[in-house]
Amino acid sequence: MAALRRGMPVILAGKHPLALLAVETADADSMAALARLAPGTQPVLLLSAARAVALLPQVDADRPVAVDAAGMGLAELQALADPTHPPAHAHIALADIPQDAAAALALAVLARLLPALLVASAPGRTGVVPADVLDHATLSAGALVRVSEAVVPLEDVTDARVVSYRTPGSGMEQYAILVGRPENAVAPLIRVHSECFTGDMLGSLRCDCGAQLRGAIRRMAAEGAGALLYLAQEGRGIGLSNKLRAYTLQDRGLDTLDANRALGFAADERDFLTAAAMLHDLGLNRVRVLTNNPDKLQSLAKHGIEVVGRESLLFAANGVNDKYLETKASRFGHLAR
Repeated sequence: MAALRRGMPVILAGKHPLALLAVETADADSMAALARLAPGTQPVLLLSAARAVALLPQVDADRPVAVDAAGMGLAELQALADPTHPPAHAHIALADIPQDAAAALALAVLARLLPALLVASAPGRTGVVPADVLDHATLSAGALVRVSEAVVPLEDVTDARVVSYRTPGSGMEQYAILVGRPENAVAPLIRVHSECFTGDMLGSLRCDCGAQLRGAIRRMAAEGAGALLYLAQEGRGIGLSNKLRAYTLQDRGLDTLDANRALGFAADERDFLTAAAMLHDLGLNRVRVLTNNPDKLQSLAKHGIEVVGRESLLFAANGVNDKYLETKASRFGHLAR
């Protein structure tokens, strides 16, 4: 993941090894490095199914697409990968989809990059195992370790602690904000909150995340106990840079779901395995959940957390986020009460 983000090619070592290079971080040097890893092979441009449908509505919506990249320059490739760029005028000819395409695209998404890769055959090379990429969420949650803990009095509650978690080998950290002693409650109030830099930190009006974060802590303070899990899943798992791209597309008329898909992502790339692992570690196996999202309840229950109740966390539209809130209810199935 780190190598892709740095613009370096990596090897996906399946039955037929592939050399991968993320289009958005590629440059002349990295494309030359890709050619050295796969000499004599013309790379193809691999696009996720969602991105392919945005470019070519006639293609199968359930399968990724490989595009013949012969003769395309970097600007054309990046325009095909990123809908916020000026449109490409390249002729699009389809090519054979490489084996392990799903794992290749999943690796790009894990790296918080656009799911668009230059892919070339690299026989005899060793590297990342495709199955490990596809099973990353399970492996990461299973390896989660508690790193540190400290008392951190907050504006709305002085009796608060922050516990940090990390998966070895990953730069991402997750945090639990503990109010009072939730481990002593029969069924403490908890919230699974995906980080939102723009909403949580800047007070953005485009979403309701900041209001939900502060509102959840106030609710827990009123009860005297609770736990808020703060997960590294910005933009429903696509990362801040891609969320800003999605905002650009929303300003052009797409809603939040279609903007993510136009970039090549699923409507929601998150999983809540890590949240369940954190709750188990904290001894919070029986909980009430502050959420409007039924998927969170189902995911926590699936991974061994007894959810005995749900409490809504609703805030009025502010004149800017009205369509966003409507889309969450109508297309994501969020509950309105």
